[in-house]
Amino acid sequence: MSFDTIGYEVDRHTATITLNRPEALNALSPHMIGELRAAYHEAEHDDRVWLLIVTGTGRAFCTGADVKAIPGDGKVVYEQSYLSTYEQWEAPQEGTPPFRTMAKPVLTAVNGLCCGAGLDWVTTGDIVIASDRATFFDPHVSIGLVAAREMVRLARVLPRTVALRMALTGKHERMSAQRAYDLGMVTEVVEHDRLLERAHEIAAIVNSNAPLAVRGTRLAILKGLDLPLHEAELLAESFRERVTRTEDALEGPLAFVEKRAPKWQCR
Repeated sequence: MSFDTIGYEVDRHTATITLNRPEALNALSPHMIGELRAAYHEAEHDDRVWLLIVTGTGRAFCTGADVKAIPGDGKVVYEQSYLSTYEQWEAPQEGTPPFRTMAKPVLTAVNGLCCGAGLDWVTTGDIVIASDRATFFDPHVSIGLVAAREMVRLARVLPRTVALRMALTGKHERMSAQRAYDLGMVTEVVEHDRLLERAHEIAAIVNSNAPLAVRGTRLAILKGLDLPLHEAELLAESFRERVTRTEDALEGPLAFVEKRAPKWQCR
C-alpha cells in the first residue's frame, strides 16, 4: 500500500508501520489518522502478517494530535455528520490500533518524544520497547485541555500517583526511558541506533511461535483483564480449546517428538 504520512512494509510475517511526519514531530493529522486506520486494517486482514511493529521517524515517536488541526473549541473533527457513526459515540481513538477488536499483536518501538495521543501506543501495545532517547509526558493541561483517555489508560499501567503527576504537571516534566522501564511502562530500553533492529529481533522471536496460539493467548489475557478471575479463566480455556482444533496444534507436538523446528501454517 502507498501512503503519504506513514510507511508500510511487510517482511517475514511482520508489518512495520512508521509514522513519517518528522517535520511535525509525527503529530496526528486527520489524514494521517485515516492512513493509520487503513494500514491496521490491511495488516489485520493480510494472512502473511502475524505481528505489527509501530515506530516513528526523526526525533519524535508521536507528539499527539496536530494542534493546527484542532478547532478553537477543542471539538474532535469528523468527516461524517455529527453522531452519525458509532465511532463518534466512543472515546476518540486517533492513532490507536484497534486493539479491542484485532487479533494480531502490536509491538511499539518508541524512538523519541512520546506524548499526548502518542501514549496510546504505549498503553495499548502488547510489547513496548524504547530508545534510550525516548521521553514521555502529557501536555494536555498545559494547553487548556483535559487529559482524557490517554491518562485514564496510563493510570492502569503506572501507579496512580505517578500517572496523576504526569497528567497534572503537563509539559513541564518528562519521564525518561529508564524511568519508564523501572515503572514497567516499557519492557526494554535499547540503544537508539539499534531500536528498529531490536524490534525485528523480538518480532522474529514471537513469530517463531504458533501464530494462532499467540493470538489466542493475547486475546485471553486482554479480554480477561476486565473480568473476574474465574470468568477470565473460563474464557482463556475456551480460546485454548479452539486452537486445539487447528493443524498447528498437531504440528507443535509432532515437531517436538521429531526434534525439528515446527512448520507453522497459521491454520
